[in-house]
Amino acid sequence: MNERHEWRVAVDPGLVVQRTCGHLDGLREVSAGTTPGCEDCLRAGRTWVHLRACLSCGHVGCCDSSSGQHAHRHARAHGGHHVARSLEPGEDWAWCYTDEVFLRPA
Repeated sequence: MNERHEWRVAVDPGLVVQRTCGHLDGLREVSAGTTPGCEDCLRAGRTWVHLRACLSCGHVGCCDSSSGQHAHRHARAHGGHHVARSLEPGEDWAWCYTDEVFLRPA
């Protein structure tokens, strides 16, 4: 899916100067249900806790609470793949692994 979706840094009321993210251009939308689970865990026969989708390429990986931490590993291994969104039902947020900021739909 190549649909564009705008994201913004979530406001942190505890900060006087709000954080920024320099990786919000060119992101694509990835819908929940694009894969039955973490692509890397499925290949290895492992389990995961929660799923995240890369907003650069659509890779689906597991969260940092999962033993594989494949979404974070994907972001580190692939330059330019900074942002992943949650694929959990009812969750509408993303995370920039590089700037370490929480993102909400704009």
